[in-house]
Amino acid sequence: MNKVENTVDLKFLKKFSKDVTYNDWNDYKWQISNSIKSLDMLENVLEIKFPDNERKEIQKAIEVFPMSITPYYASLIDISNLKKDPIYKQSVASKKELIMEDFEMEDPLAEDKDSPVIGITHRYPDRVLFYVNPNCAMYCRHCTRKRKVSESESNPSKEEIQKAIDYIKEHPEVRDVLLSGGDPLLLSDDYLDWILSEISSIEHVELIRIGSRVPVVLPQRITDNLVNILKKYHPIWVNTHFNHVVEITDTSVEALDKLSNAGIPIGNQTVLLSGVNDCPYVMRKLNQKLVSSRVRPYYLYQCDLSKGISHFRTSISKGLEIIESLIGHTTGFAVPRYVVDAPGGGGKIPVMPNYVVSWGSDRVILRNYEGVITTYKEPSNYEGCSKNCNKCSRLSIDDFEINQTGIEKLITNVDTSISLVPSNNKRMCRREK
Repeated sequence: MNKVENTVDLKFLKKFSKDVTYNDWNDYKWQISNSIKSLDMLENVLEIKFPDNERKEIQKAIEVFPMSITPYYASLIDISNLKKDPIYKQSVASKKELIMEDFEMEDPLAEDKDSPVIGITHRYPDRVLFYVNPNCAMYCRHCTRKRKVSESESNPSKEEIQKAIDYIKEHPEVRDVLLSGGDPLLLSDDYLDWILSEISSIEHVELIRIGSRVPVVLPQRITDNLVNILKKYHPIWVNTHFNHVVEITDTSVEALDKLSNAGIPIGNQTVLLSGVNDCPYVMRKLNQKLVSSRVRPYYLYQCDLSKGISHFRTSISKGLEIIESLIGHTTGFAVPRYVVDAPGGGGKIPVMPNYVVSWGSDRVILRNYEGVITTYKEPSNYEGCSKNCNKCSRLSIDDFEINQTGIEKLITNVDTSISLVPSNNKRMCRREK
C-alpha cells in the first residue's frame, strides 16, 4: 500500500520492534501476529499507565472476554482523549463488561437454536447464515457473538464446512448465502476460494454475501489476490462494519476502492453504541463519508442483549431520533434502516419514525422532515392488484413462489387465515379442551 505507507508515525511503528518496516506494517499477517492482547503491551504501545485498581478491573474483563487489537486499529486511538475516544471504547476491555444484567443472554438471537447443522443458521425462508470462521482480526467489545469469538474449539472442521454446504445443496429454497463469523476474510485465500467455489456451483444459489470488519480494523487484508478471488464469484456482496467516521482512513478507503473497482457492491452495518456514535451529527457525518467512499449504509442496529455489553446500549428512542435527523436532511441512500434484531430469533424488525399523521376513506395525511403536513388523495377507482394470486392473469404461478407467512397471510387472498394466534393462547386452549 504505497500510497498510504507513511500514515503511521515511525515512532509508533517501532513500539512493536526496532527492526519493523513499513512493508511489515502493510502486511496483514504481520498485523495479526503483532496484535495487542495484553495490558502490558497496550500500555507500552500507547505510552500510558493505568492506575493499579483500574488495571486489575480491566484484567478481570480480559480473562472473561479476551482482548485483541490490530496495531493498525490501535494507531487510530486518540491518546489525548483516551476515555472518550471511539476507537478506544470499541477495542479496549472495560470493567463495565463484567456487569451482567438478568435479561442478557449468551445467544440472544437464538442462532444456535435455528442451526440445523453445525455452521448454518436458517432463519429466513430463502437465505442462510453460514458461520465459517470464529476468528476475528479484532475482538470488538460490543460483539453480539462474544460466546464464540476467539474459541478455538468452535473452529469448524473442513468436514463440518462440507456438511453445511451439503445442507445448502439439499434446500433449493436457499437463494442467498451469507458468510459470517468471526470474519470470513481471515480464512486463507485458498480455503476461502474453495468455499466460494463450492457454494457458487449450487444452481439455486443466486448470490453470496460476506460479512467482514476487515476493511475497518485490518484493511491490509484486502490484497489484490483476495480481490481477484472474490470477483470470480459474482454476484458477490460485502457488508462491512464502520461505526464512527474516524475509522474511515486513507488506508481503509484504499481497501474499499479495491473492492468497489472489482465490481463488488459494499454495504455497511453500523451498531448504535452509547458514547461512540449515539449522536445524530456523528451518525450523519459517518453515513455521508461512507457514501463518498462508495459504501451504502445498510443497517443501523440496536445493540443486542448479549452478556457484557449493557454499557453500550442506548434507548430505542435515541435510534429514532437519529433516523429523524437523517431522513430529509441528507441523501436518501445515506440513511440506513434502523432495526432491532429480535431477541429469541425473531429476526430484524425495522423501527422508523411515523410520517403518517392520519387517514380517511379517500386520503392520507402525511408530514415531512420539516414538519410540513400534507394530504395525498387516494384513487377513487383503483383496479390494480386484486390480492388473489391464484386467479391473477398477469403472472404465471409457476414463475413465482407463493409461500406466505406472518402478516403477509392476512393481506392477500391466497391464504384463508383471518388471524394469527400464538400457540399458547389460553382462549384457544380452552376451545380445544
